[in-house]
This record gives sequence, C-alpha cells and structure tokens, in this order.
Amino acid sequence: MIALVANIAGGVLALLLIAFLFVALIRPEKF
Repeated sequence: MIALVANIAGGVLALLLIAFLFVALIRPEKF
C-alpha cells in the first residue's frame, strides 16, 4: 500500500514538473 501511494505521489510530482517545464518553455515571459 505504501509503495502504491509512493508511486502515485511520484507520478503526480513528475507530471507537475513536466507541466512546469512545458509552461516555462512556451511562456518564458511569465518567469
């Protein structure tokens, strides 16, 4: 169960990081 939660948390963090990098690349004026 803990491993499942860790996997989900890691996946969400990875998605947030990818989204952040995507926005930073598309809209650099926001940073």
